[in-house]
Amino acid sequence: MHTTQHLTGYAATGAAILALALAGCGSSGSGGSAGTTATATAGTTLMTAKVDKVGTVVTDSKGYVLYRFDADSVHPTKVSCYGTCAVVWPAATVKGSVTVKGIDKKLVSTVKRAGGTSQLTLAGWPLYRYAKDDKPKEAYGQGVDGTWWAVTPTGAKATAAASSSTGGSGY
Repeated sequence: MHTTQHLTGYAATGAAILALALAGCGSSGSGGSAGTTATATAGTTLMTAKVDKVGTVVTDSKGYVLYRFDADSVHPTKVSCYGTCAVVWPAATVKGSVTVKGIDKKLVSTVKRAGGTSQLTLAGWPLYRYAKDDKPKEAYGQGVDGTWWAVTPTGAKATAAASSSTGGSGY
């Protein structure tokens, strides 16, 4: 009986924490389902923008900074961010064609995610948004956990310091 009460309490606590985490990510403006993708529509444009304290980086059609994740890989391209990670770091997905401004079109492609959606890639790196970037040209995800980086037009990591410290785990 005592063990059952503890397990029930842990389950309720876990459910409450998950609900709060999802609620906090729900206002990211990503337009994705359950906060797991930053869905792009047909005719998506990737462009460059100068972002304070980060430099020139790639943004989506709405001006939101795109990121790459060190746990992913290229040659072959591999996506590592699913589940809880994908709530905080929604995949930049696309349906249809992609237009570029200030980026070599040859560097842009897609990779199929588990579940079948097409995630944008740049120089082989899967691209993501950061749920805490709630306005265009914000780069609060820069350097989170030493593994998340705003992506430059060549697919490299942006190396300038972030404008603020997140003080915690990226996911």
